[in-house]
Amino acid sequence: MMDKTLKTLIGSEDLTKEIKNLADRINAYYAEKYSLNEELTIVCVLKGAVMFFTELSKHLKMPLRMEFVSLSSYGAGEKSSGKVSALSLSLPPLENKNVLVVEDIMDTGLTLKFLLDFIKTKCKANDVKLAVMCDKKCARKYDISPDFYAIDVDDKFIVGFGLDYNELYRNLPYIGYFE
Repeated sequence: MMDKTLKTLIGSEDLTKEIKNLADRINAYYAEKYSLNEELTIVCVLKGAVMFFTELSKHLKMPLRMEFVSLSSYGAGEKSSGKVSALSLSLPPLENKNVLVVEDIMDTGLTLKFLLDFIKTKCKANDVKLAVMCDKKCARKYDISPDFYAIDVDDKFIVGFGLDYNELYRNLPYIGYFE
């Protein structure tokens, strides 16, 4: 990838605005269905979602518990390996809790289907929703969609704002792609 040109897909200011708009939609959902006084557990899928998770959580209005899991279906490549590796999946008791899973990108849906099924069936959470920064619908292979997303992306390999290529480019304050 180093021999390709990095182009901006969505700039830092626009990305921040989209994440704030996403937080407003999430706040509206929980205000209508429950109460903004009711606790919400937000689960960050490491490493990629950490910047999005942090930015999103600043704009959520309900009391939050923050948890972290580490899953992978990529390894060092640009394509999903087709299997999920649970690197760290320890969560506190979530029975009858409202949970919002926060992920950087949803493409094939494999990793998120695995995690959502785990939280619903093994953890017995009450209301499990999914928020993703980038929804890459064109890559979907599983019957799953995010409940909330910030931006649609087409079939580009994107980096920045937590998204990486071989563990690099996560620190970019914008989302870019290689041409």
